[in-house]
Amino acid sequence: MSRIISIDYGAKRCGIAVTDPMQIIAYPLTTVHKQELLDFIIDYCTKNEVETIVIGKPMRDNGDVAPIENEIKGFIKKLEKNLNNIKIVRIDESYSSKKAVKVMIEAGAKKKQRQQKSNIDKVSAAIILQDYLKISEL
Repeated sequence: MSRIISIDYGAKRCGIAVTDPMQIIAYPLTTVHKQELLDFIIDYCTKNEVETIVIGKPMRDNGDVAPIENEIKGFIKKLEKNLNNIKIVRIDESYSSKKAVKVMIEAGAKKKQRQQKSNIDKVSAAIILQDYLKISEL
């Protein structure tokens, strides 16, 4: 089987998470600066067998999408142009950063580790991916 990769798209940097080849476990991979994201994803998908890319959809409490959504849509168009054989899926990422901090606390991460935004971003991407895996099981 092939992997699934997820992206927690942010204003400055983006968290990346992937599954194992059997698509059972989602784990944080890395964090990349937004300007390097397209090249990173293309390179990763070229070197690894990737079936799906899951991208978080930032929703506000009132149900509206966050302002960064237009930027994400532009990024998706670039992905589709370069990786037309890989399915791209969107999933609500509401509260993923808050969940990431909670998971890090439960895992025993030190306060300094929890304060590093890059750690939160990649754990958040793993949470988005885990949520996708749960939904796709249904």
